[in-house]
Amino acid sequence: MSFWLIEAAYLVASALFVLSLHWMNDPKTARKGVLAGVVAMTLAILGTFLNPGIVNWGWIAGAVAVGFLIGVPLSWVPLTAVPQRTAVSHAFGGLAAGLVGTAKFYLWQDAPENLTAFRTFAIVAEVILGFLTFTGSLMAAGKLQEVKWIPQRPVTYPFQNLTNIGLLGVAVACGVALVFQPVALAYLFPVIVALALAFGVLLIIPIGGADMPTVISLLNAYAGLSAVAMGFVLDNKLLVIAGALDGSSGLILSIIMCRAMNRSFANVLFGAFGQVQQKASVAETRTAKRETPEGAAQVLEMASQVVIVPGYGMAVAQAQQRVRELYDELTRRKIEVKFAIHPVAGRMPGHMNVLLAEADIPYDKLIEMDDINPEMAQTDVVLVIGANDVVNPAARHDKTSPIFGMPIIDADKARMCLAIKRSMNPGFAGIENELYFADHTYMLFGDAKAVVGDLVKQLQGSSGMH
Repeated sequence: MSFWLIEAAYLVASALFVLSLHWMNDPKTARKGVLAGVVAMTLAILGTFLNPGIVNWGWIAGAVAVGFLIGVPLSWVPLTAVPQRTAVSHAFGGLAAGLVGTAKFYLWQDAPENLTAFRTFAIVAEVILGFLTFTGSLMAAGKLQEVKWIPQRPVTYPFQNLTNIGLLGVAVACGVALVFQPVALAYLFPVIVALALAFGVLLIIPIGGADMPTVISLLNAYAGLSAVAMGFVLDNKLLVIAGALDGSSGLILSIIMCRAMNRSFANVLFGAFGQVQQKASVAETRTAKRETPEGAAQVLEMASQVVIVPGYGMAVAQAQQRVRELYDELTRRKIEVKFAIHPVAGRMPGHMNVLLAEADIPYDKLIEMDDINPEMAQTDVVLVIGANDVVNPAARHDKTSPIFGMPIIDADKARMCLAIKRSMNPGFAGIENELYFADHTYMLFGDAKAVVGDLVKQLQGSSGMH
């Protein structure tokens, strides 16, 4: 009886996982998608509990308790920390897969008939993918959190790519040898684990913050693939299905984002994008023009079409609610307001969409880069809030720039640009933004939340005067 209940729970969970991914495609059904995913995972866990092979419930109860103690506080993070929170989740998934593979390998040393060539291959794949995802995700989370002892800028050194590929090659070679002699060559297993852990760190340190959205989705794919391998090791079809969905969706998202940035996987993983650009010193010193919130409010008030470009600075300042107030003030004046969303703005896929949705900005006002760019030449004012590299015109013409070839939002083509920024320090790509020195660009320096709040007050004050 328990067999049929387990299979039924797994079947329903598999269908719900597929529907969850499908519903997440549309903001209108995204909440339903999340709920479907939660129900699916609950059914999967309950179905597993019905397995008659479980004899020690104490360890399971302890693991569940530890999971709650870690998971609940992690759910309290602010939206600005969601990227690193996502990376930490990938790290836990990779660690779980790696530990399960390790446990199975050593348990089956006493029953070598279980270590068939296919199972050993699956264990090797699970361990390599799982442990490199673990350390790679922790490094990514550390970079995003700006942990002091983890360098934010790309770390490069001679023969770096050769070293990384060599380490991975040695791990794969050890794995191949292990497939043919899983018992006699068991001493190679710790070597594979160590190399995978090291490769995860070395894979992330040459990657700059500008590539972090792509890296996070790629790590998601690795975690999914390790779950697939774990499913084959445990002979669990649900794990194979869920892992395949996770891995394929992460891979597809990474491909989409690489195309949006006009970059390849190899360029993301080995190109050290975000490296600080070293330029020869020039005699001339460019200066940016400043504007006051009062002057900027007057400019906005006279516009008929405004495009707002949100960036990571908006997320750091948690300014999305103030942005909503600004949107309300402008639309109340019959001014058309749209939001230009760059695929890699922020630190994770869809970061700006999530923040603006939290502030109840109408979703039809969030326009993708390719759709908004043709309208920029007819836009009266573009308001850049904490965005930097994604609006840098150097990407179009400066072949020496590390962001050359990356599609950008054409903020420089608007009639006037107002840019909110804390200072003139460069963004994650480590280069100056040409937009900020353009003749039609005016800077509003300060915390994005405070500056947008001042704009709202100025607009409300002028409304009261009328």
